[in-house]
Amino acid sequence: MEENKKTILVPWDFTPIAEFALLHALKIADTFNNDITLLNIVKKQKEVDEVLVKLNQVADDTMKKYNIKPRVLAVVGSIFTTISEVASEINSNLVIMGTHGIKGMQKLTGSWALKVIVGSKVPFVVVQSPPKEHVFKTIIVPFDHKMEGKEKLAWVAYLAKYYKSEILLFKTGTTDELLMKKANNNIIFAKKFLEEKEISYKIFTADGKKSFPDETLEFSQKNDGDLILIMT
Repeated sequence: MEENKKTILVPWDFTPIAEFALLHALKIADTFNNDITLLNIVKKQKEVDEVLVKLNQVADDTMKKYNIKPRVLAVVGSIFTTISEVASEINSNLVIMGTHGIKGMQKLTGSWALKVIVGSKVPFVVVQSPPKEHVFKTIIVPFDHKMEGKEKLAWVAYLAKYYKSEILLFKTGTTDELLMKKANNNIIFAKKFLEEKEISYKIFTADGKKSFPDETLEFSQKNDGDLILIMT
């Protein structure tokens, strides 16, 4: 790996879902000039050598197919802590992880996937299917009353710069006047931020008939969203 060159970390468990995550990583690495690192987490040290042999075979196959050879790591640990620890240690700028759970971000809350992500200083992209021909063409950015939602705008700008993405701001439809006021303030902040960055956007409001995560997912499906950008 080139010195100071960032790497995309892909947790690897030898499943088709992990392959989907790698395919996403290959597309993103091509745009951002990143390396890719495959990580398998084992329970015992004696398993490391055997797993490394298998990982190197995956890396060789990837080189033959896509002309990119990922680095490989096998580490003793737990998926709930080791993935984020390794991501920080190897100077990763992104983790792309496949999840086998039920589709829908509302199903992610409280799941093992969220436990992996929470506390990480490195952003995660969670996938369940192969990438489309275009990557991040349409980005859905949900906004409710929470202040931390503003922090994701830096990532909106970062991705929009490289992918010329269509940015769809999706505001909660809560009937609580205080929460709606806070949500409106967040949208005003987002508008100012994006306009200063000369990033075009559209604003939509949920009807409030279902939970906001459910409505966000339905909105993304209706608008062919490629990425839903959330803060944990």
